[in-house]
Amino acid sequence: MTEPRIITLTVNPTVDIACDADAVRPVHKVRTFNEMQDPGGGGVNVARVVHELGGDVLAVVLAGGFPGLFLEELLAEDHVRCRAVPIAGRTRISYTVHDRTSRKEYRFVAEGPQVTEPEWQAALAAVGQEPGDWIVASGSLAPGMPEDFYARVAALAARTGRHFVLDSSGAALRAALGKGIALIKPSLGEFEALAGHKLRHAGELEQAASAMVRAGVAERIAVTRGHLGALLATAAGVLHLPPVEVEARSAVGAGDSFTGAMVLALARGATDADAFAWGMAGGAAAVMHTGTAHPARAEVERLHAKLRGG
Repeated sequence: MTEPRIITLTVNPTVDIACDADAVRPVHKVRTFNEMQDPGGGGVNVARVVHELGGDVLAVVLAGGFPGLFLEELLAEDHVRCRAVPIAGRTRISYTVHDRTSRKEYRFVAEGPQVTEPEWQAALAAVGQEPGDWIVASGSLAPGMPEDFYARVAALAARTGRHFVLDSSGAALRAALGKGIALIKPSLGEFEALAGHKLRHAGELEQAASAMVRAGVAERIAVTRGHLGALLATAAGVLHLPPVEVEARSAVGAGDSFTGAMVLALARGATDADAFAWGMAGGAAAVMHTGTAHPARAEVERLHAKLRGG
C-alpha cells in the first residue's frame, strides 16, 4: 500500500535553542551548557515526528533572514523535506533553559516577524500546489496575518479533497471551527477557552467535547490534560486514556508529537482508538528528551504497545 503523504504548514516557525544552567538568577550572568538547536514551530515539530515514525511528510514553512536559512539547514540535517516560502522578516528564535537546581524549565518564546498579505497568500498557494492526503496546520499565526487564515486553509483542503487537521488556539482556531476539520487537539486550557468557562471535572469536559462534535465543530476533538491523561471525542463516543508514566525532561513539542503520531496513524487507516493511543505514545516519548519534539521511534512503539495492552 502506498504511504499516505502528509503536508504540514508552519507560518510562524522558530529556531529553538535549549540548554541547561546550574541556576537561573536575575542580574547575574547565567552560564549555559548542553546547548541544542532544533527546527521548531508546530507544523515543523509535527513533520519531524511523522518522519521519525517512518511517514511521508513535507514541511511548508514561511522563512526569512539568516534564522530562516538556519531553520532550513536544521530540517535538512533531520532529513525532513521542506518547502520554504520566503518572507522579508527574520524567522524568530526561541530559548528554553533547564534550571538544574530548581528542576524548572524556563521558556522564552519570541512573537515572530510581520507577514504581509502576498507572503501568506504564497504560503496558501504552496500548500495547494503540493500533493498530499492530509494537511496539518499547527502553531500560532505570525503578526500581520488575518485571523481567518486557518479557515482559508480548511477551505483549500475541502476543495482539494484532503483531510485537514488544526492545532492552534484563540481567534485563529475559532475562525476555522466547523469548516470540515478532521481533528483539533487543544490542551485543557485551550479547550476551556473554546468552551468559555472552566471545566471542573472530567464529566463536564466529556459533555462539552461531545456537544462540539455533534455541532460539527470538528470530526474529532482530542484534549490533552497533562498528568491527567487525555480525552478523545468523536461521533461514536468518548475515549479516555490515562497518562503514560515516564521520566519527564522537557515538555517542548510534546503536544505536536501527540498530533504527529496520531495523524500518521489515522492517515495509515488506524481506528480512532488506536490512533489516539499512538498520539499518547508520541507525546509521552517526547517529554523523555530535552530539546524540541525528540521522540524516538522505538520508544513510541513500546509505549503504544503498553497502552494497547501489549
